[in-house]
Amino acid sequence: MTTRWRVAVVGGGIAGLAAALRLRDRAPADTEITVYEQSGALGGKLRTGELAGGPVEFGAESFLMRDPAGGPSAAVALVHRLGLAGRIRHPSVGQAALAVDGQLRPIPGGTLVGVPGDLEKVATVARPTPEADRDGGGPLLGPGQDVPVGALVRSRFGDEVVDRLVDPMLGGVYAGRADDLSLATTMPALARAARTEHTLLGAVRAAQAAAPRAPGEPVFGTLDGGLSTLVEAAATASGATIRRNAAVRELTAIGTGWRLTVGPTRDPEHVDVDAVVLAVPARPAARLLADLDDLVAEAAERIGGLDYASVALVTLALPEPTLPQLSGFLVPGTEGLLIKASTFFTTKWGHLRRPDGVALVRASVGRYGEESQLQRPDEDLAATVHRELSAVLDTPLPAPVDGHVQRWGGALPQYTPGHLDRVAAARAALAAAHPTLRLAGAGYDGVGIPVCVRSGETAAEEIITALEGSGR
Repeated sequence: MTTRWRVAVVGGGIAGLAAALRLRDRAPADTEITVYEQSGALGGKLRTGELAGGPVEFGAESFLMRDPAGGPSAAVALVHRLGLAGRIRHPSVGQAALAVDGQLRPIPGGTLVGVPGDLEKVATVARPTPEADRDGGGPLLGPGQDVPVGALVRSRFGDEVVDRLVDPMLGGVYAGRADDLSLATTMPALARAARTEHTLLGAVRAAQAAAPRAPGEPVFGTLDGGLSTLVEAAATASGATIRRNAAVRELTAIGTGWRLTVGPTRDPEHVDVDAVVLAVPARPAARLLADLDDLVAEAAERIGGLDYASVALVTLALPEPTLPQLSGFLVPGTEGLLIKASTFFTTKWGHLRRPDGVALVRASVGRYGEESQLQRPDEDLAATVHRELSAVLDTPLPAPVDGHVQRWGGALPQYTPGHLDRVAAARAALAAAHPTLRLAGAGYDGVGIPVCVRSGETAAEEIITALEGSGR
């Protein structure tokens, strides 16, 4: 005789909410789904706020429109599922720049996360060394091989391409260094091509050809009203019980199910469920898994070694500033600035432009290994950002009428080579020992809203399969 399924989703970020929604869509109608979020807010790094009377993103600002195969991304599919497709907005200004040698230079086209597919196009910002990219008689990478992005690109195109193009592009996404980050995780299409192509130029072109984009097709999208509308709609549509300020401190296997210990140590609550989706960062997940059994402890050690970078997002509301017609700019670490990227929000996103002339400019601060820079007070960070923006733009910016500093401690995973293999091994061990326990989120599958949505949905599908197979 079957009984009603009880599923716990630990983590109320977009991966956890996507898992809850997929459970609602695919599991039996009477399934009890509960989302446990340790903070008071859902959405993780999706957070829409208000500044100077207008909306602004204090976390992620957009999602990719397409998946690597060329179809709609998982984020776009989720937006449609929630009836929000009419709210999708695209950048009004798509051209970004690099701050190089004290000047803003347009980011050259034809690159793959900064790795050039046309060496002539990048000559305005970096001098490649094409003579090093020789055909050695075999593929650049062996089957399953993974290397640091920087090592491969430096060996083929030279230091300037890495330092002035690839490193700032990766730094804008991961706050990490090209010399440390895994090629297979951060550039999977290029890694696949490098296992068949004999030159890096050929690999970039092959990766680009595998996912062609029509001229003028938008790369990014966001939602009118902010990305928090996506969070709220997913939470509501999931029909899940949402528990905020509910930290899951322990996870214990009991029979064919699980016992969660929730809340403070002085007044714990014990909840029994049939299955669990762990949609939390790698280190909290590893702590919950460490005491289950020896096999799982080994898996926990694999995923718990993942390191994270911290960043701060400083947003300034500036009265009628003189800004270039750019979406923003990236800053190579070699420039010696605190800012690593900046977005001209009300220029990039036309639907956010204001009749009063106030412009919203956001800067990202913090690179991996430089966390000491983030120990400055908010006022110091804001003043430094204002000063550096003025210097990069070569014009004194007006004093801000409002500002906001959003700190994201330990927010961005740093995927070192072999990350995907370590995660696969950990998941295989978990599946063998505990098929009703699944991992989801950026710590395992990569950053970006589409990847996190897909990760949560996949975990939910695997939970459903496991519960069906158990006869529950």
